[in-house]
Amino acid sequence: MFIGEYRHTIDTKKRLALPIRFRKELGKTIIITRGFENCLIVYPQKEWKIMSDKLGKLPVSQADARGFSRIMLAGAMEVALDKLGRILIPEYLKKYAGLKKNAVVCGLSNRLEIWDAKKWAIYRGKMEKDLGNLAANLKELGI
Repeated sequence: MFIGEYRHTIDTKKRLALPIRFRKELGKTIIITRGFENCLIVYPQKEWKIMSDKLGKLPVSQADARGFSRIMLAGAMEVALDKLGRILIPEYLKKYAGLKKNAVVCGLSNRLEIWDAKKWAIYRGKMEKDLGNLAANLKELGI
């Protein structure tokens, strides 16, 4: 399980080191794709298989389903971790997420998110201020 928030920098060769505690569970290759709120989502191969199977079952007759599948699947890239647990994020995904030098890697149970550090601070600040309302709105989901 992935949990926690980790600050890392993108080095001069445009590589990002993933947290040590996640590397074994991630394996040697991961899938990275566009996420929500302009972050990136990182899936281990096993979790990506589950997600891509779900996306493949969405009805092609519905425009929203087609659009969501296209963005998630066409934006996905298989990326190898090097010996030091670093990944090279494809340029189009770096641009999408607005990644510069400082990044935050967030563990979210079965996946990771990669955020530009400034964008993460703004987003986290907004969510922390409204945590009570967020929890109340999720009551129907058993939270």
